[in-house]
Amino acid sequence: MPHRPRIVLAEDQALLRAGLTRILQATGFEIVAAVDNAPALTEALTSPDIDAAVVDVRMPPSFSNEGLAAAIAARAARPGFPVLVLSQYVEQLYARELLASGEGAVGYLLKDRVSDVDNFVASLEQVIAGGTVLDPEVVAELVGGVSRDHPLERLTERERETLTLMAEGRSNAAIAARMFVTEKAVGKHINSIFTKLDLPQASDDNRRVLAVLTWLEG
Repeated sequence: MPHRPRIVLAEDQALLRAGLTRILQATGFEIVAAVDNAPALTEALTSPDIDAAVVDVRMPPSFSNEGLAAAIAARAARPGFPVLVLSQYVEQLYARELLASGEGAVGYLLKDRVSDVDNFVASLEQVIAGGTVLDPEVVAELVGGVSRDHPLERLTERERETLTLMAEGRSNAAIAARMFVTEKAVGKHINSIFTKLDLPQASDDNRRVLAVLTWLEG
């Protein structure tokens, strides 16, 4: 029998927490803990038996960034621990903090995306597999904020489009379909992006994360 990924879920709104629990259980995940406050989340994240966490940014008691802070602390204790963060609004600083380690296995989605069950589940699966998924609204807000002397200015329009789709967590095949080009062409764009952003030699998966992080820091 295949392993069911074991998930910690943190969401203070009871109806959304119940809905997420049902969605995840129905799509092959095991909910180890479903909590509604930061102290309970911190405790749940200490378990060595969990595979990933789905976490609301703002949690009681202060409703600031407790959920995010608990997730970042968990990743400091377990580098590369998969975390999918949910937020009501686009908050660029939180996205940057989450990606700062450059290790991947992170996602940042707006809560509105949960209504698209297939996309939400696919995003969580991608994060668990080590990928990076950013909400399209986060990506769109960041696109225009790059200074003229930033390395991202070296990219062509097609390369920027490719990087945007990479930031959304899309595979080479999905990028090719979206841009109406071949996967080989996408591969050339990505290699050019790595070169122009002066990214060190590493696995392509890791360099994809570094490319997205470079973009976020723009």
